Amino acid sequence: MELRMNPRTLASREPDWSAAAVAGLAAGAVLMVLDLCWPLTFGDGNPWVTSHKVAALVLGPHALQSSGFDLGVVAVALLIHYSLGVFSGMVIGFCIARLQFEQRVGLTLAVGAGFGVLVYWFNFYVLTELFPWFSDMRDWNTLVGHLVFGISAALIYRRLSSTPSMPSTN
Repeated sequence: MELRMNPRTLASREPDWSAAAVAGLAAGAVLMVLDLCWPLTFGDGNPWVTSHKVAALVLGPHALQSSGFDLGVVAVALLIHYSLGVFSGMVIGFCIARLQFEQRVGLTLAVGAGFGVLVYWFNFYVLTELFPWFSDMRDWNTLVGHLVFGISAALIYRRLSSTPSMPSTN
């Protein structure tokens, strides 16, 4: 068996930025549903606590003084959440395209899961030095939510991407 290396297959690919942005938005929506439902199922029953914590990144700690529904707080939280989702989708799309994992489901899943764990660790163990109100979110459901986000973004990117598929080797 002869193994030939084709320089065209080793060249890095540009990600499909539109697919990456949509993947980040869609995976962000999945995470948001989890963030809203889990407190009702496993927590204190208040789905708006996370929105107040996220909005406090921009509005300041006074956004933490209440935890009920507040349209302004929720709007700011949504803006932050979806901006980070789009950015994250672009990072995931970049990694998948550059590593040429579009046709490898297992590797796509690994990129998404790894990204989700990395973001969880960064958010809840590094950034809590600046934003200590997130430290009480270091739990299994937040970790699972970030895993679901990363995997969802990676799979959605893979599905939507118009990045050329890898050539077959005969």
